[in-house]
Amino acid sequence: MYVPYKIAQARALRRQGKLAEAEQELLEALQEEPGHSLVRAGLANLYLRQGRVLEAQVLVEDILTIDPHCAEAMAVRGEIASKERRWSEALEDFDQAWRIRPQPYLVLRRARNLKEMGRHAEALDVLDSALVADRENVGLLKEKALVLNRMQRWEEALDLYEKIKLLLPEDLFVGKEIIRLKGLSRAGDKVIDELKTAVGLCSKRDDAQLHGLLAQKLREAGQVQEAAAEYRTASNLAPENVYFLKQQGFCHYTLKQYDPALDCLARSFRSDPADYYVLAALEKIYTTLGRPEDFLALLEQTLSLHPHQRKLMGWIKKAKKRLSTE
Repeated sequence: MYVPYKIAQARALRRQGKLAEAEQELLEALQEEPGHSLVRAGLANLYLRQGRVLEAQVLVEDILTIDPHCAEAMAVRGEIASKERRWSEALEDFDQAWRIRPQPYLVLRRARNLKEMGRHAEALDVLDSALVADRENVGLLKEKALVLNRMQRWEEALDLYEKIKLLLPEDLFVGKEIIRLKGLSRAGDKVIDELKTAVGLCSKRDDAQLHGLLAQKLREAGQVQEAAAEYRTASNLAPENVYFLKQQGFCHYTLKQYDPALDCLARSFRSDPADYYVLAALEKIYTTLGRPEDFLALLEQTLSLHPHQRKLMGWIKKAKKRLSTE
């Protein structure tokens, strides 16, 4: 009973965000049973959550070599592929894990990958099938709303977000989406004025999602400098949300304000090196400024932080070749 107890303890700690303590529980379980696939898969999952992607990848491949039907290890391998935007590989792993051991969280993973692959109708089928038995699962409902948005089925998405709002009244993202969708039928200037009034209220002043929406509307209206300022506010309020930092960087890039653009885009790139658009923008800025050696240094630094990102090796090779011919 020792190992199952340790696994249960680790899962409880992980749900509480106590990753180091969860890791310790699993390491102690491994001392009891060194080859236990579930314990090792749980450890790989923790490594991934801690950003230790290479360690997670090595451990998962080792597990699957010994136990090729370990659904938990397949799911972690799918998570790694998903982080690297290898959507079809991730979907294959999630589907296979689902066939071996159906778990609720795999429904969401499968739907997300189908969405990212543009297979929206299939994503809806997966979500609707699960919602039949669990009608108020907010994770599934939010994902369905995102799929409906991708399909430009605005009214259905709005109705769904209104339903989610009743279940999660404090969810800032849901509130922002309701305002955004309602604003689609109104003039851009009117929406901007309403959002400016909203973020000026004490109750909404620290709402990163609303500041981000205001930034988006300002940018769409051609007010790029103002948009950059709002994205900066949103990023300061929600530093874990790299999207706001990226968009601030793109605003500065549009304005040819290269120094702040480099600061924002380089920071976001170190956090999410799989974003091709950020990478391409950085290359253009460094080329424009005549600083190809700094671009190479950024690539090498980012690869050291994310050694699993194999595509960076190709960019590094290309950057070195360009430097040698100059």
